[in-house]
Amino acid sequence: MKTKSQHALFGCLMFLALATTTSSCEKKDDGSYVAPITRYEKVQGQWQLTGLNQTDELAKSTGGSLTQVNLYGKFNFKDMKITFNVDAENNPTSYSVSGNAPELFTKEGFWQMDAAFTTGKTAKIFLYSDEAKTQKIDELEVTTMPGATTNMDLRLVRTSAGTPFLSYQFSLKPVE
Repeated sequence: MKTKSQHALFGCLMFLALATTTSSCEKKDDGSYVAPITRYEKVQGQWQLTGLNQTDELAKSTGGSLTQVNLYGKFNFKDMKITFNVDAENNPTSYSVSGNAPELFTKEGFWQMDAAFTTGKTAKIFLYSDEAKTQKIDELEVTTMPGATTNMDLRLVRTSAGTPFLSYQFSLKPVE
C-alpha cells in the first residue's frame, strides 16, 4: 500500500525526470570556434629591454664569489629592442635586434620555437641564419612567457663542450 508521501515523492521524481530530459535537448551556443593561441602569437612583436644580467655559471656552480653582473645600465643596452616577426598565419619568420648595444647574439635572422603550443617544458626560441631554418646559430630559453603578465624573460646560455660557463637573462616588455 502506497502512502500519500510516496505518491508525492514519485510525482516529484517523474516531474524532475521529464524536466531534465526536455531541457537537455537544447543546444548551448558557446560562440564560434576559435583556434587556440600559439606561443608565436605571444612572442611576436617588438620588445624593449628593461633588464639584463650576466651570470658566471662556473662561479655559481663552484661557489665562487662574483656570479652575477647587471649589464642593463652599461654599454648602451637601455636602447636595445628585439622584434620577432610572423606571417599572416602567425608562423615565425624573421627577427631583428636594434640599438647600439654590443652583439650578444646575431642581430638579424630567422626564428622558430621548439613547439607552437605549451608542452610543460621550458619554451625555446631557435635562431637561424637562413630562411629555410637549417643553420641554427643560437637558442634562447623563454623563462617567462607573456600571458598572465605582458613581460617576457629570455635566457641565453654560452657553453663549452656542453658545460655552461656564462648566461644572460634578458627582461623585456612589449613596445607600445
